[in-house]
Amino acid sequence: MNRAPSLTLTLLLLGAGCQLPAERMPPRLLPEDGPPLPYAELLTRARLQATAATEAFYVNKWSDLDEAAAGLAQTARFLEKATDVPARHKDTLPIAAGDLGKDAAALREAAKAQDVKKAGEVLQRIHLKIRELRLEG
Repeated sequence: MNRAPSLTLTLLLLGAGCQLPAERMPPRLLPEDGPPLPYAELLTRARLQATAATEAFYVNKWSDLDEAAAGLAQTARFLEKATDVPARHKDTLPIAAGDLGKDAAALREAAKAQDVKKAGEVLQRIHLKIRELRLEG
């Protein structure tokens, strides 16, 4: 029995499974004069931007962290005007979006100062705020 093709196929499949994932790109900035966007879309953007910020933080890519924080600040502004806001968030959304925007500004300051401690603290607040804004209860 010839096992060479089977072994070759196995090694090929193992090699394909060991590739590094492609680097994620945070969403591009939105046009400032654009129409209001759905809440769910903006929440997804905020999650992606917070994740990109965390990844940049872990590898000391301060300019990428600053860029992700700038995008998050913009998303917070758009959240205030979102459409299709779930009923449970309608009354609190302006405050929550304002807090998210303030934290994004604080994260930008921490990135510019390369302040690891402050950036870590602000990222934690950002992730908790986005978690509070999730669609389901």
